[in-house]
Amino acid sequence: MAHLRKTIVALSAAAMTSASALSATSSPEGMYRTFEANYKDMALATCIDTAYANNADVSKDAGSSVTAMREWTYYDLEKSPELITALVAKYLARDYTHPLVESEIKGVKFDFLKCLDLYHSQELDALTKKLVDHPTRTYMKNVKPH
Repeated sequence: MAHLRKTIVALSAAAMTSASALSATSSPEGMYRTFEANYKDMALATCIDTAYANNADVSKDAGSSVTAMREWTYYDLEKSPELITALVAKYLARDYTHPLVESEIKGVKFDFLKCLDLYHSQELDALTKKLVDHPTRTYMKNVKPH
């Protein structure tokens, strides 16, 4: 009986450790990232939302992610939406057609690749520097009430 009790205690301890590890990694991490990183992530999610607006599941998820990241980022709310929308439109309008790919996969637009290019662009870097207040701060360290 003592052996059974030790086994139950050990399994319970393991389960609690696993549960706490799971909950720590099952929450969004954006609140711990810098305002600068969140702004760029928000631009990427906006691009994906726009590019895949005809896919309800993708659009809903990307749009909801944008909403969450707005809570964890401090930026110029007046100028940003218009400027991000214009930058996204500019990148999605790029023509990435490739004859070899087109011959095998009809209608491929490479929209995801365009969004990645936007994410890594100097234009987004410049926009981030212009619009994000306190780029190195984070929501959890500098905003969330303790």
